Amino acid sequence: MRGESKGVAILGSTGSIGTAALRVIERQQARFRVTALTANANALLLEEQARRITPSPFVGLVCPRAANPPGWHAGPECLVEAATRPEVDIVLNAVVGAAGLDATLAALAAGKRVALANKETLVVAGELVTATAASGGGELVPVDSEHSAILQCVGRRPANEVRRLILTASGGPFRGWSRERLERATVADALQHPTWRMGRKITVDSATLANKALEVIEAHFLFGVPYDRIQVVVHPQSIVHSFVEFVDGSVLAQLGVPNMELPILYALTHPERVPDEGVAEFDPVAASPLTFEAVRESDFPAFALGVAAGRAGGAAPAVFNAANEAAVALFLEGEMRFADIAAATESALEHLAHVPAAGRDDLLAADASARAYVREWARGAQGAPRGGETPEGRATVC
Repeated sequence: MRGESKGVAILGSTGSIGTAALRVIERQQARFRVTALTANANALLLEEQARRITPSPFVGLVCPRAANPPGWHAGPECLVEAATRPEVDIVLNAVVGAAGLDATLAALAAGKRVALANKETLVVAGELVTATAASGGGELVPVDSEHSAILQCVGRRPANEVRRLILTASGGPFRGWSRERLERATVADALQHPTWRMGRKITVDSATLANKALEVIEAHFLFGVPYDRIQVVVHPQSIVHSFVEFVDGSVLAQLGVPNMELPILYALTHPERVPDEGVAEFDPVAASPLTFEAVRESDFPAFALGVAAGRAGGAAPAVFNAANEAAVALFLEGEMRFADIAAATESALEHLAHVPAAGRDDLLAADASARAYVREWARGAQGAPRGGETPEGRATVC
């Protein structure tokens, strides 16, 4: 990327990915400039971020408050507004959940690059998203460390040269826990991720391994590889981010310290690499030993449920994603046990996986139905000790 700097819209700028992206762009001001910022509800941090940027960017708050600064845009529609502005070349979509779908579709239809940290976009509507990118001339570049690793290994090789993708999972905070101990897991336990510092929802998804199922579905759509050729292994050190096995038996892996600033930067510069001081020099001796384990699917049922939903297609992935989101929110509110997250999601899939899925509206209707179903399921659950979280930790709701 040479010449004029590229304008970047950061959707979800106050979250962990958004704040990391701002640090990356601050170091790369000759190449990139922030032209739009949006947040869900954190008006104070959003105002602080906007104040540091010159010239002033487009600013949008999805859940508006009474005393927002003048000139701000408000409501869910601000995501699409930010993503489609003419001064925006790259949309970094770090919105949590299916709420990021419309902005991704709009940006791709407008021919923009989407640096995608909102994996739910592809989970809910993978076929629609990839078709929109093809018809609109937009480009999808992954931000997730695992998919960034695959992209870096595959490069410009055709999909028919890839035999297998192997994504790595840290195993989360409960990697060594027995099934009996998992029954007693609290919110505080689930938020103690051993290697990554992320938002609350994705941290719980890492604890259930639902996040890894979402990543399998995302990999299927990003790289065109069938589900039976995508594998997951547990790698507690989080140094190897993914492997790619080629048809000749060669295996390439991308390694690096756990730092999301590296895949964010690569999503902005791909296929180029540029100098950056944000990631520490890799020390293979300090990183050793590197170990790998099989996924304990019977103890972490959300993983198998999600992969099965991806294979089923139709509305099933959207139902899985929405049911899981709703269940995680209830768990964080102390209204559901850890084990109930997978149980509620499984029940939603049994009842709703076969609803119509002909297009965007059908998929969003399936999403809404799954969320409502899980809330009703939780109200009907009997004898469930609560997860033990204070109101301070509740998910943001407009």
